[in-house]
Amino acid sequence: MSRRKTPSVNLAGLGLALALLAAPAHGQQMRQRFDEVGRRVILPDRIERIVSLAPSITEMLFALGVDSRLVGVTQFCDYPPAAKSKTSVGEVINPSLEKIAAVKPDLVLATTAGNRRETVAAIERLGIPLYGLNPRSVEDVLLSIRTLGDLLAVPDAADKLESGLRNRLAGVAVRLTGRPRPRVLFVLWLEPLMSVGRQTFVHDALARAGAESVTASRPEDWPRLSLEEVLRQDPDYLILTHSPALERRLEMLRSDPAWGSLRALQPNRLITLDEAMLRPGPRIVDAIEQLARALHPEVFLQ
Repeated sequence: MSRRKTPSVNLAGLGLALALLAAPAHGQQMRQRFDEVGRRVILPDRIERIVSLAPSITEMLFALGVDSRLVGVTQFCDYPPAAKSKTSVGEVINPSLEKIAAVKPDLVLATTAGNRRETVAAIERLGIPLYGLNPRSVEDVLLSIRTLGDLLAVPDAADKLESGLRNRLAGVAVRLTGRPRPRVLFVLWLEPLMSVGRQTFVHDALARAGAESVTASRPEDWPRLSLEEVLRQDPDYLILTHSPALERRLEMLRSDPAWGSLRALQPNRLITLDEAMLRPGPRIVDAIEQLARALHPEVFLQ
């Protein structure tokens, strides 16, 4: 029996085909911008087709009222619910280049809070403009909203959204003026135990909610902690985002002799937030308000 020959794959030809598939329409005026990580980006003057590579960016675009331009999102872009009806281009970490090229975007939006450099480089090689956001603080999130308003020619919508969020943050700050700040440990992951460092938007959100993070001195974005360090810090509260598996594991730790003495594992010391706390988008303000109410209920009941 003769052996069937396996067809060879012309990678150069595949790359050219994807690049041609993704090429922008002719006749567009182009403009130069520098994104939030300092990359030079050549953009079409009119941006009508957008791919978002992060849930936080998708939420910004919906909040700005330009969701009709979204032609591609990741499989984790689930808020608002209408985002789930958009074409999926795959995962945040490893999206499909073929699917991105197929929807012919004028612009791809990415973020240092979730996307890989390798993904950015691959999309650039296809000749698709990619603008990167770099959220290191809550203030950065607000500035990104303003930037997107400018890029997408909706400055009024951006001003309205930004002003509303700033007013809400100011309201929280006024209520918390002079209040003691409980010491908290934000649990990003349990095995290994991971938290947040001082240069992250999550750390800034904790501070704005009236908390003092016990990992505030850590320079890493997502530091790993030992049990000994947690016991030494002995935070007043543990804070985590909703995860049934994580919550069950923490409940099991209550009966562990090593963990059982931890103050933050005593009743009413575990605060669970929704996923907005980990998304540098408009709902980060919702998360700040939620946490501030949990930590300082007395000033929000007045």
